[in-house]
Amino acid sequence: MHPVVSETGEIVLSKQDLREVTGYAAESAQDVLEIFESTHPADPRPHDAIDAAWTFARGGERGKSLRDTGWAAHRAAREADTATAGHAARAAMCAASAAYLHPLADAHQLKHILGAAAHAARAAEHSAGSHRDVGAEHIERARERAAPAVVDVLRRYPAAPLGGGRVGELLRDLDTALRGRQ
Repeated sequence: MHPVVSETGEIVLSKQDLREVTGYAAESAQDVLEIFESTHPADPRPHDAIDAAWTFARGGERGKSLRDTGWAAHRAAREADTATAGHAARAAMCAASAAYLHPLADAHQLKHILGAAAHAARAAEHSAGSHRDVGAEHIERARERAAPAVVDVLRRYPAAPLGGGRVGELLRDLDTALRGRQ
């Protein structure tokens, strides 16, 4: 097993760690892509961001395309007609940005790991009339599908920070559930 903190205090992350986290985020975002596409069928930006995340997770390189599609999905989220579609697009943006998880012991980095799942859960909640149990079910599925490698990376970082509204609450719920997993 490799060390999780370098001599300089940075968290050690391999390219494979980043691929595992990005694949996990892409899968989470994929769950709610249809929510965005049903209201914005002509806008490919979230789909492109998820595709770019999958490409990296499956062995591609981090590069301009990954960054550009992530930023484009962010713009799609801001321009979305509904909060539901906006959260689905943010999940896609988070999937693309997962590849850029920084090796800093900063709790805000957890958004790169868990942000796609949290925004996907919130999109699902909105889609179901803001029923919190729908979000909780999404978080449970995200917990179940997290590979041990994703949990290992997560545990290298401080616990999720307070704040962030309902998305922050969902992120903290998932963080707590994953850290407590054996």
